[in-house]
Amino acid sequence: MGAVVALLFLFVGIFAGLLAPYGMNEVDMGARLQSPSWSHPFGTDNLGRDLLSRCIYGAQISVIIGLSVATIATLISALIGIISGYFGGKVDMLTQRFVDAWMSFPGLVVLIVVASVFGAGITQIIITLGLLIGIGGSRIVRSAVVSVREDMYIHAAKSIGASAPRILWRHVLPNVLPPLIVLFSSSVGTAILAESGLSFLGLGVPPPTPTWGGMLSGNGRTYMLQGPWLALAPGICLTLVVYAINVFGDALRDMLDPRMRGAR
Repeated sequence: MGAVVALLFLFVGIFAGLLAPYGMNEVDMGARLQSPSWSHPFGTDNLGRDLLSRCIYGAQISVIIGLSVATIATLISALIGIISGYFGGKVDMLTQRFVDAWMSFPGLVVLIVVASVFGAGITQIIITLGLLIGIGGSRIVRSAVVSVREDMYIHAAKSIGASAPRILWRHVLPNVLPPLIVLFSSSVGTAILAESGLSFLGLGVPPPTPTWGGMLSGNGRTYMLQGPWLALAPGICLTLVVYAINVFGDALRDMLDPRMRGAR
C-alpha cells in the first residue's frame, strides 16, 4: 500500500499540468472560501484559487525536491561511506570526525541560515538538504562496508592484484546496495517533510509557487476558522505521502535484509 501511494504521488507530481483542473494561481474572486463541491473538490482559498489544483502542483514541487535531494544524499553517503569504511585507519578516523562535527549542527538551524544568507529557492534547499542527509547517512553505508571488506572474495581480489577502485566498484558497491536503496527511499520522505517545515516558516520555495508547507502556513493559518479545508487539504496530502514513503522504505529494508528473509 505504501508503494501504491508513493507511485500515485509520483504520477501526480510528474503530470501535474495535465491533471490539475485549474491553474495553480488562477483567481476567481467570486468563489472565495467556497467549501468542497463538485467543481472544487478541495474547496477554494481566500482568493478563489482551487485547492485541489494547488495541492497537485504542490506535489510536483515535492517530487522535484524529494527525488533530487535523495539522489544527492545517496551519492554523498555512498562516496563517503565506502571510502571511509574500506580504507579504514587514518582516512576513516579523519572522515568520521568530520561527520561527527557536521552532525553536531542542528539540521533546521543550518537550513534557516542558508535560506537567510542565500535566499529562499529550490536550488538552495536541494543542495543543503542533500548535504545534511547525505553526510549523516554515510554512517549507515560505512558500517555495511566494514562488514563486507573482510569477506573472502575481497581478499581474493586483492591477492590477484585487483586495484582498489576496481574492488570498490565491482565487489564492495554491489554488496552495499540494499542499505543504499533503503537510504534513498527514506531520504525522499525526510526531504519532503523538511521542505514543508521550511515553507511553513516562510524560508522555503517563495510564493506564489504552491507548496504544502506554504499552504499550511499562509492561508491555512489565517483563514482556518472560516475554511478548515485550507489546512486539512495540504496537511492530509503531506501526512499520507510521507507516511506511505516511510512504510515503503521499511518494507524494502525487510525484503532486502537477508536476516529478515531467514527469519520468515
